[in-house]
Amino acid sequence: MARIVGVLHVSHSPVCSMPAEHWTELRRSRHLRADVPVDSEADQIAKAGRIEAAFAALRARLAEMAPDVLVIFGDDHYECFTFAGFPALAVWVADELVGAAGLPRRPGDIGRHDAATARPVPGHGALGGAIVAGLLRRGFDPAFCTEVDDPAHGLGHAIMRPLLSLTDGSVPVVPILLNCYFRPQVTGRRAYEIGRAVGEAIEDDPTDLRVVVVGSGGLWHTPGADGAYIDEAFDTALLDALRDGKPARMAELFDAYGPDPSDVSQTGLPRGQRHTGMATLGGPQGGTREACNWIAATATVDGRGATVVDYVPVYASPVGLGFAYVSAEEGGEHGPQSTRQ
Repeated sequence: MARIVGVLHVSHSPVCSMPAEHWTELRRSRHLRADVPVDSEADQIAKAGRIEAAFAALRARLAEMAPDVLVIFGDDHYECFTFAGFPALAVWVADELVGAAGLPRRPGDIGRHDAATARPVPGHGALGGAIVAGLLRRGFDPAFCTEVDDPAHGLGHAIMRPLLSLTDGSVPVVPILLNCYFRPQVTGRRAYEIGRAVGEAIEDDPTDLRVVVVGSGGLWHTPGADGAYIDEAFDTALLDALRDGKPARMAELFDAYGPDPSDVSQTGLPRGQRHTGMATLGGPQGGTREACNWIAATATVDGRGATVVDYVPVYASPVGLGFAYVSAEEGGEHGPQSTRQ
């Protein structure tokens, strides 16, 4: 039987690959709330070092887990899907994928489409198909994808940045995309339910695959919004629930969030290109909704507590960067396999 041998949680913000010397320039391009702290140059250099160390720690853990395949929960930023048809849940079932491999080094690189950086990466169509079948058996209706519409770009940074930051790109990957950005988005509760179902579908697979699940994105950030800031208390509460192995609690906290009426960073946008104009189902808006990818990933091993490697609030962006892992094998540091409810 296939086994989930670990779970990694990692932010994929452009600032993760951007040298600290460019962070001040990045801040000037944002529309931050007046009370967002200003890091000194020394603070920024120290934080950049912590980010690098956190990625190194996760790469080492992943090497110890020795996966045959990665299952990455991410989201699509209008890269593979458009409003001609935007699924709430999609699974890739291909043996070869293509994605944008460039990592932003300066603020001007963010969002830049460079076909020259597109590269192939191995997929795992068999496991992807097993996950689709397992989701259907459990009452979900996933879209399945065998190719990308634009091979010059392919999969977006929610999949490619963690893949190429944590591996050399040789480990096969099954991307699972949740609609985190475009209203009405997947709720925290639905992300939890999807994650549990994916975990069960992996465990039902008759192969002896070693699987590592990755939650990509977050934590708190509203990129490009007016009045952007970091709600560090919100991030802390999610991380506490993650440490306790309680993804359902993470989902509850996420869905219960209600913004202050004065928080313009949470204001909905009118219908237009990349904005549906539809109502939200609750919870924080913007990139913060990528926390649903973390909820889904840790729900695949529901009940297992995580080790938080670091949490780095980068005020220049602003974004709360999180890095964590769960060791899920028998006898691992977080105890025996949990019993599913």
